[in-house]
Amino acid sequence: MRVLYFAWIRERIGLSQEEVSSDAATVADLVAELRAREERYDLAFSDMASVRVAVDQELAGLDAPLDGVREVAFFPPMTGG
Repeated sequence: MRVLYFAWIRERIGLSQEEVSSDAATVADLVAELRAREERYDLAFSDMASVRVAVDQELAGLDAPLDGVREVAFFPPMTGG
């Protein structure tokens, strides 16, 4: 699946996107796999209260299933104005 990173998450990881092979059943499982990769991922996902998720371009929670998903995006909360 394609994993997209935005804003400060992208800056901490050093990538805007990557193809990830994963056995993760949920977004939370994917985050755990990513955090175990390297320190930069662990740092980027250390406070999930500050991270929002979209699965196939739909806002989702950490418990969202990943079966058949093509894209997961991680981004900080946004404010309007």
